[in-house]
Amino acid sequence: MDFETHNYTLYGVFSESPIFASMQITIYTDGAARGNPGPGGYGAVLQAPGQRKELSAGYRLTTNNRMELLAVIVALEALKIQGSDVTIYTDSRYVVDAVEKGWLKSWVSKNFKNKKNPDLWIRFLEIYKKHRVSFIWIKGHANHIENERCDRLAVEASFGKELLTDHVYEAEHSSDKGNLF
Repeated sequence: MDFETHNYTLYGVFSESPIFASMQITIYTDGAARGNPGPGGYGAVLQAPGQRKELSAGYRLTTNNRMELLAVIVALEALKIQGSDVTIYTDSRYVVDAVEKGWLKSWVSKNFKNKKNPDLWIRFLEIYKKHRVSFIWIKGHANHIENERCDRLAVEASFGKELLTDHVYEAEHSSDKGNLF
């Protein structure tokens, strides 16, 4: 029997382990920034039958919206099987509304003129088109177990000792921009 032609795979969704994995994936995401802008982080929980993976990272200077969007991007980039059915739960209206209400399509048609975070939206679009993604908005801090876990991951990451640099954000918002001395 050829499993590839029957929507099965011999490899895991998040790992290279030889298992049979479903193509239905659930992702929970959250982002945080202390000070907005300030130190920030993202957290994501990926789930598929028999599998679970948590992702997080912290940045020294960023915004909440950048971290909310980056959480979604990194989670989608972690998927090893293209064409997966993915449901993303997030408390970010910024992300959900941009996609579900068609704002992103309009932003693309206008080359992101006067829009924030085009670097991340372009990165999002590259990975988004490789899957069948739907979004579900959930209220933040409403005792949803996985959303609370993502929030903890994001906040803890923002306090990390070796925070990453959000190069695009820092370059665009440098306090030294235009100064000679």
